[in-house]
Amino acid sequence: MSTATQMTGMAPELAAKSAEDRRMVIRRSTMIALIAFLTLIDLFGSQALLPTLVQTYGVSPAAMGFAVNASTIGMALASLLVAVFARRIDRKRGIWMCLAMLSVPTLLLAQQPDLTTFTLLRVAQGVFMSAAFTLTLTYLSEECSITAVGGAMAAYITGNVASNLFGRLLASGLADNLGLAESFYGFAALNLAGALAAYLYIGARDSHGHVPADGGSVIEAWRDHLTNARLVAMVGIGFILLFVFVATFTYANFILSEAPFALPQMYIGFVYFVFVPAILTTPLAAASVQRYGARASFHGAIIVSLVGLLLLLTPVLALFLAGLAMVGAGLFFAQSVATGYVGRTATHDHAAANGLYLASYYLGGISGAFVIGRVFEWASWGMSVWTLIGLTALAGALSLKMTR
Repeated sequence: MSTATQMTGMAPELAAKSAEDRRMVIRRSTMIALIAFLTLIDLFGSQALLPTLVQTYGVSPAAMGFAVNASTIGMALASLLVAVFARRIDRKRGIWMCLAMLSVPTLLLAQQPDLTTFTLLRVAQGVFMSAAFTLTLTYLSEECSITAVGGAMAAYITGNVASNLFGRLLASGLADNLGLAESFYGFAALNLAGALAAYLYIGARDSHGHVPADGGSVIEAWRDHLTNARLVAMVGIGFILLFVFVATFTYANFILSEAPFALPQMYIGFVYFVFVPAILTTPLAAASVQRYGARASFHGAIIVSLVGLLLLLTPVLALFLAGLAMVGAGLFFAQSVATGYVGRTATHDHAAANGLYLASYYLGGISGAFVIGRVFEWASWGMSVWTLIGLTALAGALSLKMTR
């Protein structure tokens, strides 16, 4: 494989294809990344508004951090529900319909309800985001070849990374220049744009649910999957990855807004350009797995994340931002490797396998917001970071179950 070929996340799939087929692969990856971007932009955009939301609602950082990240509760529930009913769900139609319905709770958030209603609306957002996300991953696992699925997953995670950056920038920019409500109106418009993109690309085609050849129930499929040691390790890794990510980028907002940094809201939005390295490196995950194997690729990402977390203990802004960039790049690269590995490891019923992985992943997100929120308030930022370092090291240990 040439050096140029190795430098693209789609390299393994593109190498042996004609020019026309390569254009098809690039087009597919671009559309997958766009749909991912417009699916998950609501999840991360509100995190950039945390200091403003705390002032607006008059609550503690931990209470608002839990409310904003409550979307992951809905995401965990929806992951399992989609797995249960996946055999009856039209994958393609389900994706664009979920994105269209996502705009409803997003619009209602603009009315600035009480904290309880705000939390429930975030849960509702999570249900529709996760349903679209799970159906897309299942669709890719079922429709793509083993060679193609790594590139497709990398494209989807790349869109996820982009939603982190531009979602936060958009939320901060709209809130600062127009108002808090207008930021939610902007996200609702993007939800509808995502529904349109999914409909035009995949939703207008005929599609049906997928019935496994063995005809077993989803409970039997889960039981089988939980006897697969490699898949169980991935479920644990998924929990840790979003735990660490949500905790880091939720409570780093408060560190940046206080002394010694004391950045205003707009500048905190610009801080999230730290996700640019992740946008550039995540597409390389598929090529890295193809060349070095999943375990080595994952370990490299974990080492980068650990170094980044250590830099978050420093009071120097440049080092703190470098740490955030390394944590983002490392965790997203690791997520891309793990997500693709789930698709290749599951021996049957990919919807059930993805449901288990994503339910654990999203439960990790809300657990990170809750647990580290308490550590942050009762102990210190330093204790929070050391807790995250320990969990990240545990993810590295679990990845020893990965085989080439």
